[in-house]
Amino acid sequence: MGNFIKWIGAGLGFTLGGPIGSILGFVVGNFIDGFTSSDIETAKTFTSSSSNPQSGDFEISLLLLSAVVIKADGQVNEKELNYVREHFKRMYGEERASHAFKLFNGFTKNNNISTQQVCLQIRQNLSHASRLQLIHYLFGIAQVDGNVSESEFNTIKTIAGYLNVSQYDFESIKAMFYNSTDSAYKILEIEKTASNEELKAAYRKMVKKYHPDKLQHLGEEHVKGAEEKFKQVQKAYEQIQKERGIQ
Repeated sequence: MGNFIKWIGAGLGFTLGGPIGSILGFVVGNFIDGFTSSDIETAKTFTSSSSNPQSGDFEISLLLLSAVVIKADGQVNEKELNYVREHFKRMYGEERASHAFKLFNGFTKNNNISTQQVCLQIRQNLSHASRLQLIHYLFGIAQVDGNVSESEFNTIKTIAGYLNVSQYDFESIKAMFYNSTDSAYKILEIEKTASNEELKAAYRKMVKKYHPDKLQHLGEEHVKGAEEKFKQVQKAYEQIQKERGIQ
């Protein structure tokens, strides 16, 4: 267990203390038998190097909040678990993701997580762009089984509030996962009555807000994850341009 504690301390920043640190302690204390020496060695590279603790903090936050959303409807859906597993596999490779997933399973077995306290700790330490990326990821998990349940939606909305994500930002990200006649406008955070000039201004604003470079500090794997959100903004703008006949 000592080696595992040493790994956590070496790779993480703010998540080592506070409520998140307590949850990590719970996982280590109750599920340490599930971690092999190989898991621990690979885990050192999973969270982050000591030179980039923000990446490890983001990843632990992502795994923890994913566990909260997956359990929101009272059951752990296998498709949702696979989504998390595949997401980390794409980012880190199969072996690294496999070890990370063991930590995630530990989170899903902890029924005493205070979402508010965890989110307040994340809010104080992660950038606005990082928090938006977390919300985008959580919607992806909830939708993977083809339906975002009411309890899942409400949980994500509550998390967004705790993370100090505005209603406009929340509705913008939500619209990327719900097809409706006004989804493109919601993604750009404007009304259908907006003028063409307002449309262009909104597009420029959203490009700046969702640009993948905003997550450069988290590492290349997270920049790639942000590209999907960025492409949705571009797609929404092009769709409205086409509808309005704008060249």
